[in-house]
Amino acid sequence: MRNYHVCGVGAALVDTEIAVSDRELASFGIDKGLMTLVDEARHQQLLTLLQNHLTVSRKASGGSAANTVIAVSNFGGRAFYSCKVADDDNGHFYLADLAAAGVGYRVNGNLPEGTTGKCLVLITPDAERTMNTFLGISETLAEDDLAPPSIADAEYLYIEGYLVTSETGRRAAIAAREIAEAHGTKTALSLSDPGMVAHFRAGLEDMVGNGVDLLFCNREEALGWSNTRSLDMAVEKMSAFATQFAITLGADGALIYDGSELHTIPPYIVTTVDSNGAGDMFAGALLYGITHGFDFPSAGKLASVAAATVVSQYGPRLHPEQHRGILETFRHRQDLVGTP
Repeated sequence: MRNYHVCGVGAALVDTEIAVSDRELASFGIDKGLMTLVDEARHQQLLTLLQNHLTVSRKASGGSAANTVIAVSNFGGRAFYSCKVADDDNGHFYLADLAAAGVGYRVNGNLPEGTTGKCLVLITPDAERTMNTFLGISETLAEDDLAPPSIADAEYLYIEGYLVTSETGRRAAIAAREIAEAHGTKTALSLSDPGMVAHFRAGLEDMVGNGVDLLFCNREEALGWSNTRSLDMAVEKMSAFATQFAITLGADGALIYDGSELHTIPPYIVTTVDSNGAGDMFAGALLYGITHGFDFPSAGKLASVAAATVVSQYGPRLHPEQHRGILETFRHRQDLVGTP
């Protein structure tokens, strides 16, 4: 038995989540529904523009892969996270939050000077999330920040596609995959965002290499990655890049391929208020399931319930007790999926 079920590699971002209107998004010149990289000056400008919202904002440690490994841990799995934070208030807050969630991490010497990454997550009334991210010191995540023994001692390595935007981050992702392959650790990667697929295709292909064991994406990412507008065609093409894959379809559920058979996962019907973190939670629940004896359809149903629970409330994560409740209910009532 390996020490970790999942070892993640990704950005460390302190999220500030704020509810805004579509009109405000347009007036700020922000592209709705995408992740946009910004410099610190633009990040501060947006905070100033949104200062009347800050009294009701929510702060949490984040980053796509971090949300996923924290979900694995909160479900009861053993998780580790490789990331990079600075010696500032947000950096110390971030590491304390990982520790509180039971996620292991490694600090390479003393924390460096700089600014810990941060992300403004703007939620519109239709529950769509729009992110403006200042990577800060996360942009310099490099091979030295990895923990090779932890990767080698995990069942799965999970890499977030957002790392492709940084030259050192992309190389770190490739190095992590190669370490995993050398030690028999299965590899999983998320395409992360339609913008990553559209603008960083070559870098993502480098990160995928000759193929990963499990690829996560949503509908738009799958269509863009496969250069088609047909979901059926995208499904056919995905197996060239991954032995197994999961395509989330929002309110339409998900499609998961277990290496031999495609399974349709029906949605768990809820009222959506905030889509932030849905894909991260789906990945975390699926990874927990397949590392704890669930077959793919059962793990997919668990992921559907968990992701639906996330979008029914504000914030990209659930409270630890919610994970336990979902797991206990699911074990007795798999028929919940597909019903209100």
